[in-house]
Amino acid sequence: MAEGGTPTGGKLIRVVLDDDANGLTPMQEADRNQAIVDLAADNNFALASDPGRQTILHLSVQDGRLVFDIRSEADETLQILVLAPGPFRSMIRDYQMLLDSYAAAVAEGREARIQAIDMGRRGLHNEGADLVMARLEGKILLDFDTARRIFTLVCALHRRM
Repeated sequence: MAEGGTPTGGKLIRVVLDDDANGLTPMQEADRNQAIVDLAADNNFALASDPGRQTILHLSVQDGRLVFDIRSEADETLQILVLAPGPFRSMIRDYQMLLDSYAAAVAEGREARIQAIDMGRRGLHNEGADLVMARLEGKILLDFDTARRIFTLVCALHRRM
């Protein structure tokens, strides 16, 4: 289902982060890898102009901007969307603080704190998904779960924004 509940038939057949994982904490790397695995298993993502097409997403940061390079199955660019990072910055900062707090709570074995932080993290993921959907509205059709996973990948790229 895409935004508005309409099935698109469009799927991401691959997601490529044009960045390496160097400098990520183990928690960030685990989040990043899980988002890629989850997107490979289940996603709804399509160009609004061609909702049935299977695509490849190259996600990167170039010159401080977030770049969605959407490609065909033959890896030829179909559309490039460039987003200013400003609207994402405070959420990314908050997400990083939550991950750091989560890692500290795990190290200390504080189960109640871990659960509270995890609830906050889910809430922030929801806000991030809403922002991703709003920023891509009219250009990309995607569902909420796909947007949540893309937000995780945007957070993984934050070092270059």
